[in-house]
Amino acid sequence: MTSDITLFVNPTAGRGRGAGAVRPAARVLRDAGFSVRTVLGENAADALRRAREAVAGGTGALIAVGGDGMTSLALQAVAGTPTPLGVVAVGTGNDFARAAGLPVRDPAAAGRLIAGSLKGDGGRPVDLGRVGGTYFGTVLASGFDSRVNDRGNRMRFPTGRLRYDAALVAELAALRPVPYRITLDDGPELAVEATLVAVGNGTSYGGGMRICAGARMDDGLFDVTVVGACSRATLLRVFPKVYRGTHLTHPAVTVHRAAKVALAADSVTGYADGEPLGPLPLTARTVPGAVRLLGAA
Repeated sequence: MTSDITLFVNPTAGRGRGAGAVRPAARVLRDAGFSVRTVLGENAADALRRAREAVAGGTGALIAVGGDGMTSLALQAVAGTPTPLGVVAVGTGNDFARAAGLPVRDPAAAGRLIAGSLKGDGGRPVDLGRVGGTYFGTVLASGFDSRVNDRGNRMRFPTGRLRYDAALVAELAALRPVPYRITLDDGPELAVEATLVAVGNGTSYGGGMRICAGARMDDGLFDVTVVGACSRATLLRVFPKVYRGTHLTHPAVTVHRAAKVALAADSVTGYADGEPLGPLPLTARTVPGAVRLLGAA
């Protein structure tokens, strides 16, 4: 193992926490004997190019410093390579880090865990999902939740979290079930009316909404949560339960497990790790042990 490692940084993550996290994480890693270099990008595409160059150049580890967006970019660079991934989670949601049992908003603790894992087990193999050439670590969302994202992305006002809330209210007013066609592994196509379908490699999205609460990142399977057709009143009653994962017992909710999931529906966009993948139909596949994650529980 080389002692040269790379911090892959989003300085704007968590309203500036990314920039503040670099120093304590780097100090812990240097004190542990590692040579640390920092990579920033002018934009997402440039950052990913630089991260891939670091991996191709033989860096001993790629350490994502930021939120789920930065972790998602880092996954694209390290998936399928022997380069381990570390995560210093200082973003807003941090769903990937939570699912993996990593420290959240504690860069020094994250740095110590990464250093210990680099000197010890070299990282634990964890699964990723893949759609086409894009990997994801948490959840592929479609239906009501992706429509909220679509609407929020089109809105110019309000800004920040209020924009998401306004989009949520607007989509609730327009709530309607979506006819889905779902194929699990190589089984028969299922025709269902659903409010949303979520394909989970990890447990949560949106900053702690445990939509796929039973998902594991090391079993080679997705948890597929299907929320059937329901009224606005039912959705509003069930929605708060998603933060505890207790929504899974509601009669409108069913959970399937599969290594490959094909989703088809009209006028629905798929989002994975919070980033748009494109319109359905989409097929997601698990990639067992796709990355070695440093410090994973």
